Amino acid sequence: SELLTVVVMGTRHPPLKAPHSGAQSCEGRCGEKLAVCSCHSTCDALMDCCVDFKEFCLEISPHSGSLLGGTDFRILNVVFDPSATLTCRFKSEIVTQGFVDVDGVGHCVSPMLFESGWIPFEVSTDGVNYNRAGRWLSAHHSKLDVAFKLLLVNGTQWQYYGTPGVGGVLLMVWNASLINAERVNVELWGYEETGEPYSEHWQADWTYLYTVGKDVLNNGAFSFTPKPTEVPLSNWHMGTSRTVAHTPGNVNALWSGAHALAYHLEEAFRRDSAGWALGKCILWDEEEKRIPNFLSEIIDCPCTLAQARADTGRFHTDYGCDIEKGSVCTYHPGAVHCVRAIQGSPAYAAGQQCCYDSTGAQVLTGDSIGGSTPDRGHDWGAPPYQKPPRIPGFSHWKYDVITFYYCCLWSDNCDYYFTHRPSSDCRTYQPPKAASVLGDPHFITFDGATYTFNGKGEYVLLQSAAWSLSVQGRTGPMKSENGSVIMATRLSSVAMKEMDSDVIEVRLTDRLDHLQVLMNQEELSFSEQSWMDLKGVFVFSAVPQNVTVMFPSGAGVEVRGRGGVMALTVLLPLEFNNHTQGLLGKMNDNPADDLTSSDGVITPANSSPQDIFTFGAGWAVSNESSLFTYDSQLLLNEYHFGPKHDPSFIPSFSVTEDPSDTLLEPTLRMCSGVGAEFCKYDALISRSLELGNSTLLTQRSHAATMQDLQLVVSCGWLQPPRRGHKEGTLYLQGAKISFSCDHGYCLHGSQERVCQEDGQWSGNDTHCVSGNENVPLLTVIIVA
Repeated sequence: SELLTVVVMGTRHPPLKAPHSGAQSCEGRCGEKLAVCSCHSTCDALMDCCVDFKEFCLEISPHSGSLLGGTDFRILNVVFDPSATLTCRFKSEIVTQGFVDVDGVGHCVSPMLFESGWIPFEVSTDGVNYNRAGRWLSAHHSKLDVAFKLLLVNGTQWQYYGTPGVGGVLLMVWNASLINAERVNVELWGYEETGEPYSEHWQADWTYLYTVGKDVLNNGAFSFTPKPTEVPLSNWHMGTSRTVAHTPGNVNALWSGAHALAYHLEEAFRRDSAGWALGKCILWDEEEKRIPNFLSEIIDCPCTLAQARADTGRFHTDYGCDIEKGSVCTYHPGAVHCVRAIQGSPAYAAGQQCCYDSTGAQVLTGDSIGGSTPDRGHDWGAPPYQKPPRIPGFSHWKYDVITFYYCCLWSDNCDYYFTHRPSSDCRTYQPPKAASVLGDPHFITFDGATYTFNGKGEYVLLQSAAWSLSVQGRTGPMKSENGSVIMATRLSSVAMKEMDSDVIEVRLTDRLDHLQVLMNQEELSFSEQSWMDLKGVFVFSAVPQNVTVMFPSGAGVEVRGRGGVMALTVLLPLEFNNHTQGLLGKMNDNPADDLTSSDGVITPANSSPQDIFTFGAGWAVSNESSLFTYDSQLLLNEYHFGPKHDPSFIPSFSVTEDPSDTLLEPTLRMCSGVGAEFCKYDALISRSLELGNSTLLTQRSHAATMQDLQLVVSCGWLQPPRRGHKEGTLYLQGAKISFSCDHGYCLHGSQERVCQEDGQWSGNDTHCVSGNENVPLLTVIIVA
């Protein structure tokens, strides 16, 4: 029979015989559980894989790359005939030419895509039968590590080339080992979106413009002196550079980020860049007046930097201005950190950006060119991507960035730009509410009730029928340092889903505080990308100890590995008021009813531990509603075939503070202030000061988050008087704004105004008038 060679963990093993005719095969069956074996991702752990699982259900390396395409990835675990002709098909329609190297390793090259997220692909050795399947992670180009990009050295020179005093030789560099060729071509590509905006004819268009350097040595660097182009080439104002293998048919390539093509524009730009740019700015201004206004439907910004960083369900760090990475805020001078709204707006898929200064206050365009601006095209794109204005990164560049060059950077006409892209203040911003699970485990509900529930099983933490959101928690017994079972439990896994989204599960691993993330029961690796766009959900994990899950409703779930246990925080917008149930309570500002059972019975929060234990047990899930993965015999026996709430596990409901206990004194010394009670319980029940301290710090972290999310009153931006000035750029409760007038003008109205508790400014509007001008009067017409 036919022989297949299988490589496991990078080691070549002797050929295995293909399954006989009576055996079941994974050919064309990846993801399925068959009668006698499995082609499902859990089969490795359960040791029930079909013999040809790795042959047909592919693993690849690297597993991600730019949505612009050109990444060469290897097919692992399979050795191909070196003479085979490999073709790779993405989304069942986009075909690229692969190849087999001298070692029999198959390679595919990713195509250009107009979307981010997991993309299914298939592989064929005959161009007809695509019988092997895998998945490829298409990533937003700006989120790639710089090591995988074509870098434009001295970006300012590139993007201002041709403006007064800027010229010379341009240099680009790249990692030559990432292109499988001795010689390369250096190309310029242009990006445009054509057709009537917001119509079915609106299309994205990447176009090859010309080759800047042909058949050059792949040594990782290329320089050239650009020359101006003529129409129609000069009509392309933004795009990207590509270094691609010179070999025909080999599209292995690296791309630069999107950038303004100043260096390639027509001669008229070099003669008078400001005048040329003003003309383009005015044309854009006219176009913006003609197409729909998106500003009314985007979310308002948080009032403070603390709110913006705490509201992780709705806002995430803007990679172009990150306080954790040195606050390099090129387009927002004066800001130290910006965030973006995670979701595109409902009708127009628009984005919101919010920037803050070193005091934590908003930076607004009314006061500074560095102010935050909303976006017609969300920088990160918006599902389902593929069409304007939802193309990740590039729709944003088309409508919000190159236009900023026209009006603000290449000319001094920002008034045009800020008319259509004004900063959002925070007058309508409502902070979310937060609930937490911590320690072994203790619960803090959305309304602030606290209790301990140490059941063993799988439970409903949060359920919202209105939003079809479900968050479930699995708990298991804790063990002491010597391996003995402690009569208390810890949260070991959290599974969640909203509407028809992918199911996300986060669970503890054998490595201390490291978390594993599963999508639809298949493990996700964050070794290459920290952000993933999935179906109906986003997941972010920059380090193995932290995972943040974000849903379209604005719900955010933060999971942290801390001190050997899992800590959970759920953040919900106020739209969830009166629409939640489960162990995290009814979110309605009434802590008295937070411990409400699934059949409506209320258990007071000050009830006995035994009554609270009974309440918690009532929220056990069923096998039919469970979102969890059962990929080991232990999980199958303990949680799938066993009871969802284990009645045989009776925890220690309290601990005795025995004066003779040598652990008591250091515990009492450590456990004080906020979190003291939970800290004492955990330290004494587990015989671990480390766990007690971890619980203490986690509860204090929750308290700090609640403080950061306090409602802040804003009175809104105040403009300076015409022919005058204002002092102050803070517009929150208690802030003072003072006004003065230019020489020769007198101030009428209030010289100082204070933001009041009711969200209104004190005093009257301020005007600067000359002696022969009349002060504007308020006319009251009384109709009889």
